[in-house]
Amino acid sequence: MEYEYRRRMTLLTNDTVTAELATDRARRLTAAGEAWNARIAAKADSAHLTYRVTGEGEGAVGTVLKAGKHVFRIDEPEGLAGDDVAASPVEIALGALIACQVVVFRLYAQALDIRVDDISVVAEGDLDVRGLFGIDESVRKGFSAIRLNETITGPETQERYDELREVVDAHCPVLDLFANPTPITAQLTKR
Repeated sequence: MEYEYRRRMTLLTNDTVTAELATDRARRLTAAGEAWNARIAAKADSAHLTYRVTGEGEGAVGTVLKAGKHVFRIDEPEGLAGDDVAASPVEIALGALIACQVVVFRLYAQALDIRVDDISVVAEGDLDVRGLFGIDESVRKGFSAIRLNETITGPETQERYDELREVVDAHCPVLDLFANPTPITAQLTKR
């Protein structure tokens, strides 16, 4: 029985798995696009979404976040008073940017019929902690610069992938959050 299982598993090559994944991804992206287009055509207000995430302090400076059915943690390294049990808020922000880029690359590659076999993204952000610690109020508190290094594999020309990147940058919601001011209101309640 064990031998038969291993023999069957070796018959699945990376090419088979990759082709099945690409087919499934294309089907899911097409179905999602068609469903959203139909929903919005039927009722334009359905395009407006409100996301909700809740958080509670944990440990020295950590936070437990809940987003729908998902729970995740954010912390700081020991050098910033944390317990170092999870990525920091700014690392999570860079991670959100990467994740959104991957989603939007996949979405628009499908829409524009540009084949993307694989994609990886590295994000780096420069932060001067003098702003965080109030040492110099003229220093920006957030990132002063962010660099994205995206690597795509596939059969298309560099020009096609550059075209895709332009469309992605024009439509990526998290990139928009970093690139443009967003009004924020805050309310503090004492319990």
